[in-house]
Amino acid sequence: MKYIITGGYKIDGKISVDCAKNAYLPILAGSIMCNGEILLHKCPKFSDVENMCSILKTLGLKLKSEGDTLVIDGSNAKPNFVPVETAKLLRSSIFTMGAMLARFRRARLAYPGGCDIGLRPINLHLKGLRAMGVKITENHGILNCDASNLHGGRVVLDFPSVGATENLMMCATLGHEHTTILNVAREPEIVDLANFLNSCGAKISGAGTSTIEIEGVEKLGGTEYTPIGDRIIAGTYLIAAAITGGRIEVSGCNPQFFASLIDKLQYSGCVLTVKDDKIYLRSPKILKSVGFVETATYPGFPTDLQAQILTMLTVSRGCSVVQENLFESRYKFVPELIKMGANVITRERTAIIEGVPYLSGAEVYAKDLRGGASLVLAGLNAHGYTTVHDIMHIERGYCDLDKALSSLGACVKKVD
Repeated sequence: MKYIITGGYKIDGKISVDCAKNAYLPILAGSIMCNGEILLHKCPKFSDVENMCSILKTLGLKLKSEGDTLVIDGSNAKPNFVPVETAKLLRSSIFTMGAMLARFRRARLAYPGGCDIGLRPINLHLKGLRAMGVKITENHGILNCDASNLHGGRVVLDFPSVGATENLMMCATLGHEHTTILNVAREPEIVDLANFLNSCGAKISGAGTSTIEIEGVEKLGGTEYTPIGDRIIAGTYLIAAAITGGRIEVSGCNPQFFASLIDKLQYSGCVLTVKDDKIYLRSPKILKSVGFVETATYPGFPTDLQAQILTMLTVSRGCSVVQENLFESRYKFVPELIKMGANVITRERTAIIEGVPYLSGAEVYAKDLRGGASLVLAGLNAHGYTTVHDIMHIERGYCDLDKALSSLGACVKKVD
């Protein structure tokens, strides 16, 4: 599948974002620990979510859709093997480890996959679990985990990893001891997972700060829950309006979750108005350089919006520098932008961008999720036609992106 984009149309309209992929996936994994019925509203139709649902079914959970609500029954869940074929499609398959260890005290799964954006080792997950008494052996890419001696205590993360924070939090939820996890990540999606688990009967406090406290409970029940809106999708739509000289109102996501992006967009000359869960943007005729963008853990500038803002900077007046601090292979989309006339030089984790008046249509290939989305944004700005191939990467985190952008005035068609 591919997108064919006719550039030159301004984004103009209103749109509401889906629930966050990075919130929904760990919450789905967390449902493994629950004995009661769970109703998750506003289920997004991302391929990553579909793959996680397949994993849950492999583990014996029963799932059914009622409109946009996902109904989950984990009463017959079992610690079955998470196969290589499924795990390699989805990095978030690793979250099932913490959940299975919490409920069953054992887990067996293949190493996770996902986008090729650089090294994303799970050593922080494993080190933290071992500190909690979990015995882990690794053999030919398979992790065998025994948590029969699981205990609480004090765990310190060497780096505030989102995934490790979520995995350790889930693992510590079921038990009879107290666990303190220090130097944790503070992303909104972590707070959302804690809120979900607490609604099921967990006792978790401190999510959103650098220290999380967990008082183990005997079991978790059911709940009805709506995960938070996707701040990365919201940011992508805002940048789409900016790069086309348009205007947009985005709703369904707390603007505080992407305040660092709002700051950069304002500096570029965009006018933004924020009220409740709505944010309105009007782009200037000519965007200007924002100088320096440096990715960081929350609340810093998100790495998942780096490709999109770099693409915007290719058509912003002046010189900008982007520093990618989290993943070393985030610039695989840059050669595709250069095909479209962008003036970008990369050196290891640094990109130097000299803005050009406009981009030109070309045949380009998505290499990963966020880089692929950035090529769609480039196509919206470009003169002529742009074809974005391998859009299966994009569909991991954007649902019907072609229809969403077309509803806002763009010309994007999905074809075989």
